[in-house]
Amino acid sequence: MAQRKLISFDWAMKKLLRSKANFEILEGFLSELLMEDVTILEILESESNQEDVRDKFNRVDLKVTNQKKEMLIIEVQYEREFDYLQRILFGTSKVITEHLQKKEPYSKVAKVISINILYFDLGHGEDYIYHGTTSFRGLHEQDLLQLSEEQQNLYGRDKLHEIFPEYYLVKVNNFNDIAKDTLDEWIYFLKNEEIKGDFKAKGLEKAKQELDILKLSDEERRAYERYQDDLHYQASMVESSYTIGVKKGEDKKALQIAMNLIKKGVLDAQEIAEITELSVEEINKMIPSKEP
Repeated sequence: MAQRKLISFDWAMKKLLRSKANFEILEGFLSELLMEDVTILEILESESNQEDVRDKFNRVDLKVTNQKKEMLIIEVQYEREFDYLQRILFGTSKVITEHLQKKEPYSKVAKVISINILYFDLGHGEDYIYHGTTSFRGLHEQDLLQLSEEQQNLYGRDKLHEIFPEYYLVKVNNFNDIAKDTLDEWIYFLKNEEIKGDFKAKGLEKAKQELDILKLSDEERRAYERYQDDLHYQASMVESSYTIGVKKGEDKKALQIAMNLIKKGVLDAQEIAEITELSVEEINKMIPSKEP
């Protein structure tokens, strides 16, 4: 029996998961990813909370605090961004500075976890989930720097890396659709917008109930369809821009090669055209006219 399509996770983040009644869904995903039970205390103001032209941007983010008073940024990104890693670094830094009150000591710096659900290829790597932390290793002894007992009491943390921001990169398109554990069941849903009947991951049963497209009103369904159309349109625009950019780069390189060959004066226009794949007419226009 075919599985019924559900609302995409990014749309759910924009419209449904901000409701306390649906915290269980987001808590389930975070619990499976972080491998600990997560309880959401509140949804904080973030860029995508406002209803404005940014709704059409190909990015959705949600900022929450958990029971440990950690700040969690959950972001869904579709468009290719070559400087994406720097942007999430900026994002965590911004959250830290925004939530450190005036005259508070640095020991009050918020713990930030950046969770990024990506539908484009970022960097080179075979896995579909990457976790980044900060550590300090000795140059000579190769030992890891540890927190002192006093620091552990001050920060309420056992490990040094726990006081620094952490990053999760979920490269959805790298997932092979074979769910080997409960976290994989969530990744399957993120990729396919389906939840199989035998899935047991935390939050998925609630997601199956609440994210059913058939539960949307006619107005909500139309808005969701427009949103999906916007995503397809933006993806096409990005792909077209990328293709045009590559073509312009190739043309520029071919013109430069042609100019160099013309300067050498060892080949005729036909031979240069064959090498550069430019037309003979284009080559002839580049050849300086001889003075009588």
